[in-house]
Amino acid sequence: MFRLRALIGGLWLAVSAAITAEPMPEINYPETRRDNIVEDHFGEQIADPYRWLEADVRNAPEVADWVASENAVTESYLAGLTQRGHFAERIRAFMDFERFGLPVKAGKRYFYTRNTGLQPQAQLFVRKGLGGDPKLLIDPNAWAKDGATALDAWEPSDNGHYLLYSVQDGGTDWRILRVLDVKTGEMLDDEIRWAKFTALAWVGEEGFLYSRFPAPEEGAAFQSLNYNQAVYFHRLGTSQDQDELVYATPDHPDHGHSAQVTQDGRLAVITSHVGTDARYEVHVIDLAHRKRDGWKARPLVNGFTDDWKLVEGAGHYLWFVTNKDAPRYRLVSIDLEADAPEWYELVPEREDILERAGIVGDQLVLNYMRDAASHAEIIGLDGSPGRKLALNGIGTASGFRGKPGDPETFFAFTSFNCPAAIYRMDIETGKSKPFAQPSLCYDPDAYLVEQRFYTSKDGTRVPMFIVRSKAVAEAGTPVPTLLYGYGGFDVALTPGFSATRMAWLEAGGAFALANLRGGGEYGREWHDAGRRENKQNVFDDFIAAGEFLIEQGIAKKDGLAVQGGSNGGLLVGAVLNQRPDLFAAAVAQVGVMDMLRFDRFTAGRYWVDDYGYPDREADFKVLRSYSPYHNIRDGVDYPAILVTTADTDDRVVPGHSFKYTAALQAADLGDKPQLIRIETRAGHGSGKPTDKAIEEGADILAFLAQWTGLSPR
Repeated sequence: MFRLRALIGGLWLAVSAAITAEPMPEINYPETRRDNIVEDHFGEQIADPYRWLEADVRNAPEVADWVASENAVTESYLAGLTQRGHFAERIRAFMDFERFGLPVKAGKRYFYTRNTGLQPQAQLFVRKGLGGDPKLLIDPNAWAKDGATALDAWEPSDNGHYLLYSVQDGGTDWRILRVLDVKTGEMLDDEIRWAKFTALAWVGEEGFLYSRFPAPEEGAAFQSLNYNQAVYFHRLGTSQDQDELVYATPDHPDHGHSAQVTQDGRLAVITSHVGTDARYEVHVIDLAHRKRDGWKARPLVNGFTDDWKLVEGAGHYLWFVTNKDAPRYRLVSIDLEADAPEWYELVPEREDILERAGIVGDQLVLNYMRDAASHAEIIGLDGSPGRKLALNGIGTASGFRGKPGDPETFFAFTSFNCPAAIYRMDIETGKSKPFAQPSLCYDPDAYLVEQRFYTSKDGTRVPMFIVRSKAVAEAGTPVPTLLYGYGGFDVALTPGFSATRMAWLEAGGAFALANLRGGGEYGREWHDAGRRENKQNVFDDFIAAGEFLIEQGIAKKDGLAVQGGSNGGLLVGAVLNQRPDLFAAAVAQVGVMDMLRFDRFTAGRYWVDDYGYPDREADFKVLRSYSPYHNIRDGVDYPAILVTTADTDDRVVPGHSFKYTAALQAADLGDKPQLIRIETRAGHGSGKPTDKAIEEGADILAFLAQWTGLSPR
């Protein structure tokens, strides 16, 4: 199921390093038109002089000219950073290793992605049996000259005869669905348009369920609000206009819906949402009786009060992970054919967060999170105790996909100092063997990954990961440090590998990731403590993290940089206004910068769960108090700021970053630069080709290192 908590963003963990002793030339920012727009909001007069920059760059020549002018200034500045080439070379080296995605078994076939290292996009392969020869099924690198058209999600039919997949072009959230005959390698004529935030669910071999919105008006695809999502069934060999409507709520156009099908093909589970909160309604369709009853949906969970994550179904039984009456989640099951179906608790709530579960063979695999790091265990289907799985230190485990009867499952494990390795686990013995391990150009053991806890402004204990080379840690001297945060939408930040971050660490810097309130690291209470009227807690946590790094002698007092993307871009913008003295440099990526108008574009309307409603007075006062665009402090020295966005970002529309940058450049903020880097044929982050990722990473590293004093060793 597509989890809407990811709607605002994803993990934007890029990093930096470079310095030149030569003085930088004076920056002449482009002239930006200021309009006299002033509106009354609950008795307060709010100016919005740069609203014209909200227009879609494709349809607004004046905005396109502004973008070109800003990019010219930024490119000229970045080109003058002497370490830019060095970092491009090092990031490229750290990315140049063969990497695999988690295998998915269907019938006797195993499907998986593979990138040789520097290919723009990963390719999709299939093997007949684990020892079979790899066969290339899909090569998205042939789809576009600039490499910006990506293979997104994919799902084989149950026996592996067909492959349903989605295509992402230029970074947009819109998807095109297509189908491939696996045996022949031929494309079917089937094509679906205007799918977005969709799961992919096969119904036998005859067709599939998917979610889409009505086609937007001409020229409005990248800005119009998303309403009236519905689930459809597409029968292979037919056109999209013949698709059957499966589930919709026309009386509630703000509701969204996604569909899953249990592994035995018996039940379709429709999960509905109203925003980004993990609060769902669940309906069930008995596919065995579809010819008699059609797409009749039976309500299972009503009320939009709790999270319900489908684990699996077998016959008339369903298993879910839920936080109903359990803020840190528990595992429950239900018998749909019982006289009075009731939820039966298999695994009660524990201190650790139960992130997800899966049925493999005749056992349950449980994924837990403790202090933002993973551990897992296997138990019986009846909840009987099993065994814990050994993982390699502080890191993130993912995968464990399977179905009843499978003898095996696959999982990935990664950390800050090592890319994902793929393992095959025998479900009976619990023993794991490597399926694919990366060959690296560096020694992971040369880097120290540790977790520390610090105290926020109100006394809350907050965890933070700190990564340095062991040589830097042993020297005990403060070094330029990059602090990353997100703090929102119930998203937990866990350890993961970044080639760009490794270039920063190799150069002698430190990296810190703070697990701020608003995230999902400790369940519902942690999330609630960092949203809506409690949003200031997130900023306080981030500021306290920076102060802690300096107090502990990890970060140089004049060498602390901050970075965040999407909701994390908002975070960076807010803390720069509140504590500009604390930071030497900042990168705000694809951020939500105008908190009074975020709900007027694309998926922005969903975010009211975390932010509140700008048109409600109580919420407005909170939003107005921290909105980055509205709280820039003219006449105060700010750190060096690099804003990044992309022309095809239809998640957080680029107008947020455009307006924020224009306001920064119009204010008197001292001698340090305020620049914006605007990518073309890119979106919110996913699907970005390798070369573009390397170029962006090198620009960020060079910029941050210039202003933190990091000099590559």
